[in-house]
Amino acid sequence: MAKAVVDPDTCIGCEACAGVCPTGAITIDDGKAVVDADTCVECGACVSTCPVSAISQ
Repeated sequence: MAKAVVDPDTCIGCEACAGVCPTGAITIDDGKAVVDADTCVECGACVSTCPVSAISQ
């Protein structure tokens, strides 16, 4: 696996990913999800939770 990456053009800012991230690596900035790569543990919870498939690993 790899660190989560957000496609800002696809992200709708729903915050679902931030809610499931076990390390708090995802925040919402200007209506878009942002991943802190240093905090991400590559678990993939955000990828499967995103309703618009804006996050990949």
